Amino acid sequence: MSSIPMRSLVRAFKPYTAGLSIDEIRDKYGLARVIKMASNENPLGTSPLVRRVLESHAGLAFRYPQAGNPRLVKALAAYHGVSPSRIVVGNGSDEVIDLLFRVCAEPGVNNAVAFRPCFGIYTTQAALCGVELRQADVNPDFSFPWDRLLELVDDKTSLVFVTTPDNPSGHTASAAELERLARALPEGCLLVVDEAYMDFTDDESAHSLLPRLDEFPNLIVSRTFSKSFGMAGLRLGYAIMPEELADHMWRVRLPFSVNLMAEEAGIAALEDTAFHDETLRVVREGRGYLAGELERLGCRVYPSQSNFLMFEVPAGAPDAAGLFEGLLRRGFILRPLTSYGLPRHLRVSVGTAEENTLLINAMRELL
Repeated sequence: MSSIPMRSLVRAFKPYTAGLSIDEIRDKYGLARVIKMASNENPLGTSPLVRRVLESHAGLAFRYPQAGNPRLVKALAAYHGVSPSRIVVGNGSDEVIDLLFRVCAEPGVNNAVAFRPCFGIYTTQAALCGVELRQADVNPDFSFPWDRLLELVDDKTSLVFVTTPDNPSGHTASAAELERLARALPEGCLLVVDEAYMDFTDDESAHSLLPRLDEFPNLIVSRTFSKSFGMAGLRLGYAIMPEELADHMWRVRLPFSVNLMAEEAGIAALEDTAFHDETLRVVREGRGYLAGELERLGCRVYPSQSNFLMFEVPAGAPDAAGLFEGLLRRGFILRPLTSYGLPRHLRVSVGTAEENTLLINAMRELL
């Protein structure tokens, strides 16, 4: 037994499982080109304006960012039409989720509720913070069983998480469903709606409660710069929440968790509406193309309003693990979903038109 002092739950901790990198697959199989379609990154890369801003601010890398990131907070407040006092930014939305567990849930007293499968950060951070995470299994078609979720909520539940569009399925709840859930939760229970992929939906107003934030005093909406804004490597996320909670989140958040470069890039990304609009167009067109082609190959494709699709491999074809390995050897990285308890399913991020076509051609050979 090690003599190093360590919390008992850490010794048995199961870490978040990240996707494979381009470099490790290129080296492993000796490939000249690897196309990564596993991590729901922006198929167009990073905004040209963001790149220029990063280059022009590189000389300031020795400086600390301004405490509280006020310029970024102000830009986000203007972008969403909310008060700056309701916004908390973090080192990715992962940090904001972690802070919600630390601030809103008393270890050994409060619990949190989510669906299963869910975003892995909910499970890891709940465990690390010593907070019980209760989970309701989604329906066989991956839609949300609201009644089963509410059955897990009691007077000690402080946080209820809903990801919409959901990961890994892409299922998207309606605004009406979320409204009913928010109104059904007991007083003192916060509804956290993770909208990392919301702007990829065909009709955001039909799915998001963000424009009606003032109607729900228990509502928190989190978003990210990692997806449609193409800044996954800079780690920048945020949430819009009640002012009292935002105030306390800022008090305990590490003072410089959002670095200076990420802040400048985030402000620039909000300004580059042309790049953002083109990203949404490319993703929506590519999503439709991939869904149709995968179905023609005999896969079961689940409806998605996100920048990825989940599909089940055809019966009688190589299993998902075999298809995944075959695609790796051809230079395509998809996301296997075994860690979600879905051994026959894969998730594919929408790529450029060229990448989507090359993937389908490779799958035709394998299937």
